[in-house]
Amino acid sequence: MAESSAHGNMDIQDQRTTFNGFLATSLWGSTLIAQLVALLTLAFAIGAGWWAGLAAFVAVGAGVGLFFRMSGTFWAVQIVLWVLLVIGGLIVPAIAGMAG
Repeated sequence: MAESSAHGNMDIQDQRTTFNGFLATSLWGSTLIAQLVALLTLAFAIGAGWWAGLAAFVAVGAGVGLFFRMSGTFWAVQIVLWVLLVIGGLIVPAIAGMAG
């Protein structure tokens, strides 16, 4: 019969790295989904406008980033998304105004 108190001697560093990567990817994905839902809900479903949705998008991203102490890559991606959404929020109404 095998001893139940014996611990393995296997190096599990690869498994730890994989699991940490899975957790980080899950957090990134969940954050982006929550941000997208907040943005689209406020901007289109409720009718609060693009800027209210963008504020919620930024608040969710900043809150998750600060709470989980996310890496610099997370912050870089967030800032790029924020800038693109601001540019889109300025360009789309301008084009719509010229067309109408």
